[in-house]
Amino acid sequence: MKLNLNIEPLENWLTANNQPLLISGPCSAETEDQLLTTAHLLAATGKVSVLRAGIWKPRTRPGEFEGIGSIGLEWLKRAKAETGLPTAVEVANAKHVEEALAAGVDILWIGARSTVNPFTVQEIADALQGHDIPVLIKNPVNPDLQLWIGAIERINKAGITKIGAIHRGFSSFEKSSFRNEPMWELAIQLKTLCPDLPIINDPSHICGNRELIPYISQKALDLDMQGLMIESHLDPSVAWTDAKQQLTPAAVSELMDRLTVREPESTNEAFVDKLADLRKSIDKIDDLLLQKLGERMSIVEKIGEYKRDNQVTVLQVNRWDEILKKGTAFAKALKLDEHFTEKFLELVHGESIRKQTEILNAGKVTQEGIAAEQHTEVKA
Repeated sequence: MKLNLNIEPLENWLTANNQPLLISGPCSAETEDQLLTTAHLLAATGKVSVLRAGIWKPRTRPGEFEGIGSIGLEWLKRAKAETGLPTAVEVANAKHVEEALAAGVDILWIGARSTVNPFTVQEIADALQGHDIPVLIKNPVNPDLQLWIGAIERINKAGITKIGAIHRGFSSFEKSSFRNEPMWELAIQLKTLCPDLPIINDPSHICGNRELIPYISQKALDLDMQGLMIESHLDPSVAWTDAKQQLTPAAVSELMDRLTVREPESTNEAFVDKLADLRKSIDKIDDLLLQKLGERMSIVEKIGEYKRDNQVTVLQVNRWDEILKKGTAFAKALKLDEHFTEKFLELVHGESIRKQTEILNAGKVTQEGIAAEQHTEVKA
């Protein structure tokens, strides 16, 4: 079901100096000279459309640098006047909104720590009532699509129609190469629910280190995201926050030159016809897959009934190990990704367990119900 949102097309409120759209600037505004110098270097590349800077910084523990505060808005105002770049800042409460609007900030964004809290988002939404300013909404820290959608809806209901989402990855207990797991499927689900919503990728926060930024940036563009937000510092080695994930302006420019921008559609009739034929083939295979899954689940139900009648537990670990070992080996021979195969088999196995458990419990409930009725009749 599509989301019922009133959103203006991105090109109506934000013009890209180049393709793809790039929002860039320091993680934190540290000093006036640092911000202005970085801004001028970024503007000189001709590739940056919006200058970003952290003014208020929510930190995990007290005592860490929590942003330069309101004085940084004056630095941003000067950077805008000197470079011509529109500016963007993160806001986390009504006071931030009021100060940013008073300082002439062009774009606001709501951070991941704020998106996770509906009270915070509603406070920001209330402060935005009556204003016409673009708002970008980062995904919540935890992988909860409904929280992300809820934040977007709250801002939209406040009368803001210039809205975009920022995909910055999600926290995970699993150790990986990323600071925040991309979990691309959640961004894809959001785009599916609201095709008109522009989504901008934040490779800096996904990666946590500059080495991986080119890979994530290209993948985001290949998934038809509308732009990138990349942190940049004139000298990342001395940055006060997130030093490892910031690029120099020169490195940002080099990165943008190396990225390949592809179109979501093609006007080439031969391409369109060939693609349609291939998709028809996929549709037939998908139908067959679903049919075979249906047949498999019918057998699973029979197994569940047989286990119920013979007082056997639903789960046999040895059987699951056998399925996993055999399935991954076969998938490897078919050149299928091992991780994908394991996830697929786990989903199918999980549904099998659910069905069999349901059958065992249904039998138990029925017997208990009969016993209860008999007990009532005896008492009567």
